[in-house]
Amino acid sequence: MAELQIEGSVASGFEPVAEAFRRAFDELGETGAAVAGYHDGQPVADLWGGEAATGVPWSRDTIVHLYSVTKPFAAACLLRLVDAGQVHLDAPVARYWPAFAQAGKAEVRVRWLLTHQAGLLGLREPLPTEAFYDWDRIVGALEREEPWWPPGTRHGEHASFFGHLVGEVVRRVDGRSLGRFLREEIADPFDIDVHVGLRPDEEARCATVHSIDDDWSDRMLGETGSLHARALGNPPGLVDLDVVNGASWRRAEIPAVNGHGTARGIARFYAALSEGGTLDGVTGLAEGTVRAMATEQCSGPDVLLGEDVSWGLGVGLNEYGFGMGGLGGAFGGGDLERRFGFGYVTAAMADFDRVELVADTFEACVDRLRAEG
Repeated sequence: MAELQIEGSVASGFEPVAEAFRRAFDELGETGAAVAGYHDGQPVADLWGGEAATGVPWSRDTIVHLYSVTKPFAAACLLRLVDAGQVHLDAPVARYWPAFAQAGKAEVRVRWLLTHQAGLLGLREPLPTEAFYDWDRIVGALEREEPWWPPGTRHGEHASFFGHLVGEVVRRVDGRSLGRFLREEIADPFDIDVHVGLRPDEEARCATVHSIDDDWSDRMLGETGSLHARALGNPPGLVDLDVVNGASWRRAEIPAVNGHGTARGIARFYAALSEGGTLDGVTGLAEGTVRAMATEQCSGPDVLLGEDVSWGLGVGLNEYGFGMGGLGGAFGGGDLERRFGFGYVTAAMADFDRVELVADTFEACVDRLRAEG
């Protein structure tokens, strides 16, 4: 690899973010990544470095696979229809998607799709990798799937199919696919470079993801036959990087796990949310909807993750704010009180130590500036 070049800039007071970003490469094995942050509606950090592929430098406009960082973008699409009065959170999903009522799902609420309480942790029906590229085939399987627990009583991340669940409601109500809706209603109006279903020009600037550790894919799936493996491994391919780097995956709409974008786009999305849904004069979500999105809807042990999790409407919550991480180390988040948006993306699939270092440093800068008035 060529000598590391970190490009971009940080605003006054955010210089430690650049130092932490370089440490992610020097000390934690990062190979190609970008970080961006907004504070009080303004960009304060935008950095990139390393390689997007072997011998290809990461550029300002490199996009990369995001895994579950995609989920809040899918949620925001559905919430726009809630704002418009076209969808009601506590209505049965079957009001908008009648065939969903099969297999004991007639009373599942739209809200429970967003809070991972619908009980659709995965699919029991064995499907090939190619099913990921066939929206109707996955939707049909979800219609036939019996919940893995009584809906509304527990929560467990709908890891692979969150996007199909909320996306099919969007499609039934609006007529557009979720990827098109995201592009036309959120990405383009807000100048947010995050997409579900890439066009050829976007594929051309997409980084190639790779794993730092040889056993990364096996660790992500877990023990054969485990709940985790059954949820993430059917259809197979979610953590197969040959699949994820393939044109079929990149062009498909799998809006729980196959968004592609820049750190800048993610940070700008969360900046808009953290400003109450409006940024630079453009409104994406009503302020009340944003506050509901970032308010705890359920909490406790997550069936899939095996640890306590608090869910808002399509976002995870913790003491630092709201957002979502993705397998491999990407992350996006924001905070309504501290009014920031943050994004980190990487081509090197590993754990979250790199983004934790950089995000903690970014938040420390925000807190210091707030304390100084």
